[in-house]
Amino acid sequence: MSYPVNFDMDALRTMVAGVELGGFTHAAARLHRSPSAVSMQLRKLESQAGQQLFKRRGRGLVLTEAGDVLLQYARRVLILNDEMGAALGAADTCVAVRVGIPQDFADVHLQALLTRYAELRPRVQLEVKAGRNFELAADVASGKLDVAVAFARRGAGAGERIATIPAVWLGCPAALHRFGIQSTVPLAVFDGPCLFRDMAIESLSSAGVGWRLAMTTPSLASLWCAIRVGLGVTARTALAPPEHLCILTGAPPLGDVDVVIHRAARGASDAQLLADLLRDIVATHCGSS
Repeated sequence: MSYPVNFDMDALRTMVAGVELGGFTHAAARLHRSPSAVSMQLRKLESQAGQQLFKRRGRGLVLTEAGDVLLQYARRVLILNDEMGAALGAADTCVAVRVGIPQDFADVHLQALLTRYAELRPRVQLEVKAGRNFELAADVASGKLDVAVAFARRGAGAGERIATIPAVWLGCPAALHRFGIQSTVPLAVFDGPCLFRDMAIESLSSAGVGWRLAMTTPSLASLWCAIRVGLGVTARTALAPPEHLCILTGAPPLGDVDVVIHRAARGASDAQLLADLLRDIVATHCGSS
């Protein structure tokens, strides 16, 4: 007597994620598994199916004819599985949606984003990365994030432009009268690479103004602390600068930066909704593109 094969649900989910994300390395990042664990799951599927489901092409894997058949059924099975779990009120049936936001935006926009998203998707788990601007686009491309908002040079960034805002010089009140008379401007900036650090140095250099790095840091909180005590000045946007800091006038112009949204190429509907909310919130606050 033969028994039906009980395919491993986690392995099926990995297979579908790998195809939809364009690679099993991306699937490993999305599902928080190691590449070796993903490879083991794919081998398990082939063992259960009793035939080859994947073949190597270049540095990646593609589906065989049998694999394509299994993929079509796997999608249907997973939809039914998730619907069943949702109907029973299972809290862990929804895949987490991962969003990246620059540290500057976290204080300004994060509360509104979380409030609105929770109203529309109360059972979806959110993973928020408030990180360095330059990392966020790369994290979306590699599958570590589903959506991210980031700054880019005006007209030069990938992604969907949602606003253009000016970059400004920020400092403590005492820096207002010192900026124009100092022969060398002290800068407090992020570690490189950093868009605003580059803009500050380029602006001063183009104007023939000397500069020095007074402090570098990966932390926005540390940066604001240095500016507040007068250690140096910095270039950022005018988005809700901390209390006791002010925009410095009469300094060399910095220009504008674009605010862009990066989305995963094949993001799920929950992630697309999050991106739309983030776009609307930022566009409303900054002015639409």
